[in-house]
Amino acid sequence: MAPLSEGGTDALLPDLPKGPLQAYRARASFCWRELVLFLEGEDVLRLKKAIFSALENDPLFARSHGEDLSLEKYRELSFLRCKRVMEYSLLPVEEMVARPLSVQTLIACLGMYDWSLAVKFLLHMLTFGSAIYSSGSERHLKYLPKIFNMDIFGCFAVTELSHGSNAKAIRTTAHYDPATEEFIIHSPDFEAAKFWVGNMGKTATHAVVFAQLYTPGGQCHGLHSFVVQIRNTKTLLPMPGVMVGDIGKKLGLNGVDNGFAMFHKVRIPRQDLLNRTGDVTPEGTYITPFKDDRQRFGASLGTLSFGRVAIVGMSIVNLKLALSIALRFSATRCQFGPSDGEEVPVLEYQTQQWRLLPYLAAAYALDHFSKSLFLDLAELQQGLMGTDQGARQAELGREIHALASAGKPLASWTAQRGIQECREACGGHGYLAVNRLGDLRNDNDPNCTYEGDNNILLQQTSSYLLSLLACHVQGGARFESPLRTVDFLQAYPDILGQRFTCPSVDSCLDSSVPLAAYEWLVCYLLRESYQKLNQEKRSGSNDFEARNNSQVYYCHPLALAFLELTVVRRFHEYTHQPHVPPPLRAVLGRLSALYALWSLSQHTALLYQGGYFSGEQAGKMIQNAILDLCSQLKDDAVALVDVIAPPDFVLDSPIGRADGELYKNLWTAVLLESRVLERPSWWSEFSVHKPRIGSLKSKL
Repeated sequence: MAPLSEGGTDALLPDLPKGPLQAYRARASFCWRELVLFLEGEDVLRLKKAIFSALENDPLFARSHGEDLSLEKYRELSFLRCKRVMEYSLLPVEEMVARPLSVQTLIACLGMYDWSLAVKFLLHMLTFGSAIYSSGSERHLKYLPKIFNMDIFGCFAVTELSHGSNAKAIRTTAHYDPATEEFIIHSPDFEAAKFWVGNMGKTATHAVVFAQLYTPGGQCHGLHSFVVQIRNTKTLLPMPGVMVGDIGKKLGLNGVDNGFAMFHKVRIPRQDLLNRTGDVTPEGTYITPFKDDRQRFGASLGTLSFGRVAIVGMSIVNLKLALSIALRFSATRCQFGPSDGEEVPVLEYQTQQWRLLPYLAAAYALDHFSKSLFLDLAELQQGLMGTDQGARQAELGREIHALASAGKPLASWTAQRGIQECREACGGHGYLAVNRLGDLRNDNDPNCTYEGDNNILLQQTSSYLLSLLACHVQGGARFESPLRTVDFLQAYPDILGQRFTCPSVDSCLDSSVPLAAYEWLVCYLLRESYQKLNQEKRSGSNDFEARNNSQVYYCHPLALAFLELTVVRRFHEYTHQPHVPPPLRAVLGRLSALYALWSLSQHTALLYQGGYFSGEQAGKMIQNAILDLCSQLKDDAVALVDVIAPPDFVLDSPIGRADGELYKNLWTAVLLESRVLERPSWWSEFSVHKPRIGSLKSKL
C-alpha cells in the first residue's frame, strides 16, 4: 500500500467530532486511521470520499425525515437518483476493469445511503451490463454505451413464478428458426412467467432472459441467456408479445420495482443470444468451445454466481451499519453501576460485549472474505473474456459456485441475526424507525432468499464436496482446486485422527486453534454425510431421496462448516501476514480469533459427538476464550466502528452519530419527527362525531 501524500490524511480521514465517545477512542490500542489505510488503501478512500460527497451535496439525495414516501414517489426517486449516479460517472469502465474491488466499493457506498438505490443501480449497470459484457461477445458491445447513457435500462430475468432456486428447471423456451435467423422466446404458461425481477416492474426496457435453447429438430441445449427488449424506450409501453407489470409492495426495498413478464412467441435476432459459452450458426447448428455440458455449465456459473457474491458484500454492509449504530449507542448509554458510583456505559457489561463484539469480528472477517471472493470471480470472468476455456477454468467456475452458494447463506444469516441483536441491544431506542435499524433489518431480509433460497443453496456446496470425495474414494483423485480451498482434504484420514489438545485458555487465543478444529469438523461431516448417503442408497432410496434424507444433520452443517473454515482461514492468513503493521497485529489477531472461536462454538455438540472434544474443560475453554477476547476488544470497539462507519449523513441514525451526543441527537430527531404542538389531522372530524355516553345509554 502506497503511503498517503502529504496532507492527504486530513482530507481523506478528517478528525472525528469531540464528544462523549472520546473516552473510548482515547483508550483504543491502535490508531483507527492506520487500520483504515491498511484495510482500504488510498485509492478506495478517495473513491469513497467522492461518492459520499456527491450524495451529500446534491439536493436530490436530501433526507426526508418524518415523511412517509408513497410507493410511486419512492420508486421515482430511486430511478432519478440512479440516473444521477450514472451522470456523475464516479467509476469509469477502465477503472472497473483495472480495479475490480472499486465496483464493490461503489455498491457498498450507495447501499449505505439507501439499498433501493444501490440495488437498482447494481441490477442495471452490473448484473444486466456485466451479463452482456461477460456472457456475450464483440457483437454485443453495442449495448454498453446505451447502458452507460441509460438509453436503455436493464434487468436480469432468471426466476420464474414456479421456479427459482432450481435454475435448470426454468421453462421459458427459445426455439431457433433458421428461415428468419431468429429465436422465438415463449412462456408456455403463466407458471413460466419471469417473476420477482428487479427493475422489471416499471422501468426496465431490456432484459437478459434465461431460457432453454432449442435448435431445429427439437434438441434442447440447456439454459442460455438472451437480450430481449421488453418495453419501448420512448414510451415505456410493452413490446408486441410481451406482458409486463409490477408485483406490488414488498416488506422492504420498495424503491426497487420488482416485476413479472410473459412472452408470447417474441422474435429476437439470432445475434441477441449471449454466446460466450455456446452459439447457434445461421443454419441452426449448435456450437460450443467446451468439450462437454458439464464444463460449459461450470463456466457459465460465473454469471449466476455474480449476484450471490454481490449479496455477500451487501449483507456485510448491513451488519457494519447496524454495529456502528449499536456500539456507539452502547458506549454512550449509561445504565446502573456500583451502588455508590455513577452509572456506567452498557458496553462495560459482559453480556453487551458478548452480544455485539463477536458480530463486530464477523463483520471484519466476512468483509475480507467478500473482497477476496469478488476478486476470485473477477479472475473467472477475465478468463471467460480471454481464450481460457480449459478444464481449470471450468473447475474454477465450480469452486466459486460452491463458495458463493454457501457464502450467501452464511453472510445473510449472520447479518440477519446480528442486526436483530443490535436492535435489541439498543433497547426501545433501537425500535424507533428514525434510528434505522428496522429498515436495515427489512432491507437485509431478502438477501436470505433471492438469488437462491439459503437452505437450497447450501446443497450446491455440499454436493460439490461430496463429488470430490466420491472421485477420491472411487478413483484415487487428489483433493485439489484452483483456489486451494479443498486442498487440506488430502490429509483427510490423518485429520480425522486429531483431537483438541489446548492446555489452557491463553493457548486458545489465536485463530490457528479453531482453524485446526474446523478442518477436523469438515472432514468429520464430509465422512458422515458420505456414509449417510450410501446408507440411504443401500436401503433402497434413489439419488433424490438419498440426498433429501441426508440434509438436516449432515450435508447442511457440512456446507456451512466448510464455508466458515474458508472465511476463518483467509482472515487468519490475512491478519498474520508479515506486511501487517506491528501496531495493528494485536487487534487484528484478536478479531480473527474471536470470529473463529465464536463460529466454532456453534458446533460444540458436533465436536463432542465426533470425539474431537472430550471432557467438560474443552467446551469451557472455548467459552472462556470468547469472553476473554470480548473483554480485550471492548476498549477498541468504538475505534473499530470508526474504521467501518460511513459519514453521519450516510449512516443516518441519531443514536449512531460520530459525536456520541446520544440524547441531544435523539431529542432533536424526535422533535423533527413529531411536529410539536400539531394535533392529529383527523381530530376535528372525530370531535364532532364522537359517541356520547348518554346517547349510548338511551340506546341500551
